[in-house]
Amino acid sequence: MHIVFIEPKSPNLHIFSRFKLPRLGCVLLATIARDLGHQARVFVEEIAPPDWNEVLRADLVGISTITATAPRAYAMADRIRRQGVRVVMGGPHVTYLPEEAARHADYVLVGEAERSFVELLEHLEGRREEHLVGSLVRMKGHEVVRTPVPQERPDIALNPAPDFSLVPGFHGAGTYFNGRVIPVETSRGCPHDCSFCSVTGIFGRKMRYRPIASVMKELKSFDGRSVHIFFYDDNFAASPRHAKELLGEMADARTRFTWSAQMRADAARDMELLEYMKATHCQAVYVGIESASPDSLRQAHKRQDIEETREMLLRFHAYGINVHGMFVLGFDADTPESWRAVVDFARSSRVSTIQALILTPLPGSRTYEELDRSGRIMFRDWSLYDSHHVVFRHPTMNPEQLQKAQIAAHRAFYSGRKILGHCLRGDMGNAAIALYARNLQHAWVDRNALYMKALRLLRPSRELKVMLDLRVPAGGE
Repeated sequence: MHIVFIEPKSPNLHIFSRFKLPRLGCVLLATIARDLGHQARVFVEEIAPPDWNEVLRADLVGISTITATAPRAYAMADRIRRQGVRVVMGGPHVTYLPEEAARHADYVLVGEAERSFVELLEHLEGRREEHLVGSLVRMKGHEVVRTPVPQERPDIALNPAPDFSLVPGFHGAGTYFNGRVIPVETSRGCPHDCSFCSVTGIFGRKMRYRPIASVMKELKSFDGRSVHIFFYDDNFAASPRHAKELLGEMADARTRFTWSAQMRADAARDMELLEYMKATHCQAVYVGIESASPDSLRQAHKRQDIEETREMLLRFHAYGINVHGMFVLGFDADTPESWRAVVDFARSSRVSTIQALILTPLPGSRTYEELDRSGRIMFRDWSLYDSHHVVFRHPTMNPEQLQKAQIAAHRAFYSGRKILGHCLRGDMGNAAIALYARNLQHAWVDRNALYMKALRLLRPSRELKVMLDLRVPAGGE
């Protein structure tokens, strides 16, 4: 069959707009399909627009979507189906809201799809009954029909290395200090369970690893001084032992690329791991710090101590590893001034770059369930669920205050003074990133002027505040 995959672009500016990396799901499924003898191609809309002539000639179109891209994904699916082409949808958003997606697609595959996608292809070729396709959701008339989700998760050791030549326009997307950026996955899962995160619902809390020999084979195919590897794992150092084993192999192979990964601050407890990271040219770590408030950390179910986190971040810095600090604003314990504590903490911890984004109730997370249950979700325009927009009611801040707190955090951290300081120290890489982030924030405010006006209309009036304070019963009694 001729199979085309599409990864829709984000509708709004976001913190990583410049770094145009494909998510690995579509590329991996396309590689598997290609290895089975099908013709496959992946259009990542952030990198290159789909060739609609090819899309509409396809036997099957697969669309993968996160929550923020869901409206665009649904519009694409509707357009494609009107032309008589079958559509299958997958990805995080439709995994949690498959009935919604089933109104726009012929098939919806929930969760990890390596096995179920192959089973769907076998069904479309007449070699498997539909009820034997696992994790499938679809509409039959007005009824939603589901097949069981297998209890056993896919064995990622069986997956091939994603073939990025199937992605038109991708040659190591974007730039990272003038190098090609290549995404590589070594594991899935995360043993932690943060309340605002939807990852564990898909990948689980039990870690699964690719064989190190398989990872090394993939890494060696990209090795070069102009290459930067971004490890896509949700928690690269969840097992320090496994991380050190992989980095030891990289050190023995004398790999020349630089690399970065997501990990918790407490990875820096392991000094041997830090030595391996330095020896293998680790350039940056993306650390979920979330908050400088113990109360907010408890709400997030983030089991970490503020002062120990600061010490661990300073250790990364001492080893020459940049830290990108990831913070969340909008926990119930936060106030309009919480952004100041975030900026102060980041500065005192020598964090190189930050993202201080807005708590977003992503479907599949406990935060979504709690806010939905309490009626605090204001908007269900999924395009606003990009962590840059306020979509829920905070108990003590009005929406405009929370939005302005996010803007203030970025403007304060990425100040002109900070950019000048980087330049004076000769740190042109971080200077460029800080300038990019500062300009991006200004551009975001300009593009969202109408949205900001709408938030002002949601501020409770003074008269309403007085009435609420007086607690006047219904009927005036």
